[in-house]
Amino acid sequence: MIERAINKIDWLLVFFIVPIILAGLVTMKNFAPIEDTGDFFSRQIVWVLIGFAVFFIFSFIDFRFLKRTDILVTIFILNAVILLSLFVLGSVSHGAKSWLDFGFFSFQPVDMMKLVLVLILAKYFSRRHVEIKDVKHIFISGLYAFVPFVLVLLQPDFGSAMIIFFIWLGMVLVSGISKIHLLLVFLSCLLVFSVCWFFVFAPYQKARIYNFINPLTDIHGTGYNAFQSMVAVGSGEVIGKGLGFGTQSRLKFLPQPQADFIFAAFAEEWGFIGSILILLFFGAVIWRILYSATFGAYNFEILFSMGIAIFFMSHILINVGMNLGLMPVTGIPLPFMSYGGSHLVFEFAGLGILMSMKRYARPVHRDDTHKEFLGA
Repeated sequence: MIERAINKIDWLLVFFIVPIILAGLVTMKNFAPIEDTGDFFSRQIVWVLIGFAVFFIFSFIDFRFLKRTDILVTIFILNAVILLSLFVLGSVSHGAKSWLDFGFFSFQPVDMMKLVLVLILAKYFSRRHVEIKDVKHIFISGLYAFVPFVLVLLQPDFGSAMIIFFIWLGMVLVSGISKIHLLLVFLSCLLVFSVCWFFVFAPYQKARIYNFINPLTDIHGTGYNAFQSMVAVGSGEVIGKGLGFGTQSRLKFLPQPQADFIFAAFAEEWGFIGSILILLFFGAVIWRILYSATFGAYNFEILFSMGIAIFFMSHILINVGMNLGLMPVTGIPLPFMSYGGSHLVFEFAGLGILMSMKRYARPVHRDDTHKEFLGA
């Protein structure tokens, strides 16, 4: 059984992840240490080891029990309650009350909720695939995303709320929505954004969007982060300044170079060529995830693979986009590169579940498919 699990692990996927992790580690190697807790490099190595342990352990577990609606709904409700508890028990970090602090480590519940949302949407759409063109399923599935979206937005964590929205939108699109309903989705998105703009977004969040449109309007204020990030990326030119010679990050002009802006710090030292290489590795990771979808025995496994791919693509596009000045500045980590254990553990957890599903991949009999569609 263990040998079968090992054989089903996508070692090519692991091979593509390792250079991304190493790129993050070498970039943060000489950053200033964290007060009383050590340096970023050493602590991140610990989280990487924990992440890989979670990946391999999850690969050996039979996760077919997650196909049960009652179990998934229970897990979803528990995660929603945890998100709700943040308003009372959460600690504030960078203006958002989004962390549970246990003293020796902190935990960001929204990272777990993103994975749970992928699971529950995969389950919902897999049971209704033959009737997906009914517009009601867009709104019913939207309720699953709306609950965490609102709870996260009120923290306020605009970046994670965006990820939740993109996970839902992406999974709706791959589920087989009609073009008319697609237009309806975008009109609904416009309505939601308008409501959020006038009644939900805090002034600093609106300022980030203003600065996204023109970051040079307030370089010393709300546009500082975006401006410094673009300077760092641009100053790397073709081949970069060299490892350890990134002035924007080493001299602390670039904020959060180990987390939100690690791509800019990396680009400054490794230049255009290094940036393209790391993006190619990210593309290869997405390719292997999508390739795993071809092994799905049922729609649930296929949709989960697609959802995990959307999860990673959303993080990559938003983080790299804000580093390049193409997206508003949000507190979104770059998968496998940014400092922090919470997001890293759940990234590996999602991939571990994906590997577990590959163990039970098999040709689907027509009768089995019929049962899957009808929820028998």
